[in-house]
Amino acid sequence: MKEKNNTKHTLIHWHNFKLKLVFEGLAIGILTGLVIVAYRVLLDSASHLRSAVVEATRGNPIKIIAFFGVLILIGAIIKYMIKKVPLIRGSGIPQVKGFLYRKFDMEWKSTLLYKFIGGVLAIGAGLSLGREGPSIQIGGAIGKGFSDIFKRKKLEEKFLVTEGASAGLAAAFNAPLAGVMFSLEELHKNFSPIVIISALTASVTADFISKSFVGIEPIFNFSGVEALPLKYYPYVLILGLIMGIFGVIFNKSILVTQKYYKKKTLIPKRYKAYIPFVLAGIFAFILPEVLGGGHFLIEEMSHINFSIKFLLVLLLIKFSFTMICYGSGAPGGIFLPLLVIGAITGNIYGEILHQYVGMEASYINNMMILAMAGYFTAIVRAPITGCILISEMAGSLQHLLALSFIAVVTYIIADVMKSKPIYDSLLEILDRNNRNNFKSNTDTKVIIENVVCMGSESEGKMIKEIPWPENCLIVGIKRGDKEKIPTGDTILQTGDLIIALTDEDIASEAVKNLSKVTEVCKEAGENAN
Repeated sequence: MKEKNNTKHTLIHWHNFKLKLVFEGLAIGILTGLVIVAYRVLLDSASHLRSAVVEATRGNPIKIIAFFGVLILIGAIIKYMIKKVPLIRGSGIPQVKGFLYRKFDMEWKSTLLYKFIGGVLAIGAGLSLGREGPSIQIGGAIGKGFSDIFKRKKLEEKFLVTEGASAGLAAAFNAPLAGVMFSLEELHKNFSPIVIISALTASVTADFISKSFVGIEPIFNFSGVEALPLKYYPYVLILGLIMGIFGVIFNKSILVTQKYYKKKTLIPKRYKAYIPFVLAGIFAFILPEVLGGGHFLIEEMSHINFSIKFLLVLLLIKFSFTMICYGSGAPGGIFLPLLVIGAITGNIYGEILHQYVGMEASYINNMMILAMAGYFTAIVRAPITGCILISEMAGSLQHLLALSFIAVVTYIIADVMKSKPIYDSLLEILDRNNRNNFKSNTDTKVIIENVVCMGSESEGKMIKEIPWPENCLIVGIKRGDKEKIPTGDTILQTGDLIIALTDEDIASEAVKNLSKVTEVCKEAGENAN
């Protein structure tokens, strides 16, 4: 009887809570916006403090030793924090995905506190990491906390976490649409109407809060950059090929670096966590441009003509330093560093075209913008998010055609080279090493969704003809604005949103199996060919 009541309440709740999610998105957007504003302000303050300390210690051996001592101390603090709360390691995006996929749980209080402090310490110390991953995880933790405090159902919880994650990205980069698209394209991997409206509410609210404190200017100041003429699109194609290959190299390097930190080498494992902090201290004196996320470097390159030789050195060191920093597990993301690496590559490419092909110098910045979007797409495999994110960060939509063009090229290159999306790869590693399994309940029912894709096993078939996952009951089909009550004779069409009921303890496996019949798998495509 308990199970029946649980099923009944879950279904009733599903049809009544959509508008409720919008109001909850407002609250989560406000909370996340305020926390991320504080996070951004502290990161900026830490960066200015680091620069002031470096200038004050130059030429004074005792002060320099003390400076490195403080960096090592910060490394020790972060090492202790990671040991205490392992899921604050790295970006935070795989952790949020893992929770949404019900692979492991999230203790929101410790995650929120330690990720916030750890991110400020790590990025503030100069590690080549970004604020976006921590912001997404912090937002997700706020959504989880909201659910726990107000005792929301498991059905509602994942939407609240998604709202927080979307709001976190929106507030971190002043990019509300990218926050929504990231949740759809990367976190959920389907375009659920409920996710769209709830995430959009939270993202817009968080962006409003963020801009109220830090201003309405876009993150990158590319003022005066005109749309790229069509005659240069063949060069965009070449740039796309380059960025696609470089993106594959980036993904492989991230995974190799993580393996290095776990292997036995000449440097004992207990000391490896301090490597990026020592390097940050060295670079603070000889090449401060590679420190931190690096958004200021993109603005410098957009206004200052660096030599190709210097840019090549900058590219090599920024890339290597990012690998070392992220591989160490320090709390920080890769969004911003990868965008910086992409911008440096685009700057080099633009300078070569200007000096040897005769392209106008005014279009070098265009190549930087396009390289960022291409690099992001090749690495994350979220092309729409990449195009929207770069457009919002650059404060202009006039590059959208060129951005879309290079995103298609880099996506195809990464796919042909069989490079998995970086966050999927990181989630697999996290899942293998994680001991914090999701706490599920066989009596708890949850709703899962998936869209029927063109060419999938379920397209054009009656519901009774489809081999649905075990313990997965189809309870609704949303087609356009109408929601149908399914029967065995209901024929599924491309674009139908499948609404299914399943047990919480098998939800992760049910989502995976549901995708096999609603999406087009590569094996099926290869067999068809």
